Amino acid sequence: MSSRIALHLVPMERVAAEEVITWRYPPPYDFYNLSEDATFLITIFTNPIYGYFELREEVALVGFCCFGTESQIQGGDYTAPALDVGIAIHPDRVGQGRGRDYMRAILDFGRQKFEPPAFRLTVATFNLRARRLYIALGFRTIQRFTSPISGQEYVVMLGPVTPSP
Repeated sequence: MSSRIALHLVPMERVAAEEVITWRYPPPYDFYNLSEDATFLITIFTNPIYGYFELREEVALVGFCCFGTESQIQGGDYTAPALDVGIAIHPDRVGQGRGRDYMRAILDFGRQKFEPPAFRLTVATFNLRARRLYIALGFRTIQRFTSPISGQEYVVMLGPVTPSP
């Protein structure tokens, strides 16, 4: 069981955006490495209209998230009323047992800021570690699809506004 850690979310600023585009994950998670043009990514990440936020533990950047359509993957059905959430955790922090704390901070923030009817996550099917975490937080798979862009298979998970303990 992980202990509560002091986490906070703030709108993404340029320094954080410049850092996250350099993050590199080992296989098979290298699928999540960002390869788009750096200037384009920094512009998107720092423009408030796209809803990107830094996840910080004290002053350390431990991850980031986004809310809304930026979290959706082409090919999925997003008609059910829910707030889409996209999450990225710093590669050095992945697999250290802090996922539940990180997700709780992100979902608490999303609940307070947006008051959604439910939360929705789209995750690559192969990412069993993330899927197990989401299930433990009360999410359930409602759809499986293959992206016409990447050919990657995804699942869409719907979760309650109040997470499981």
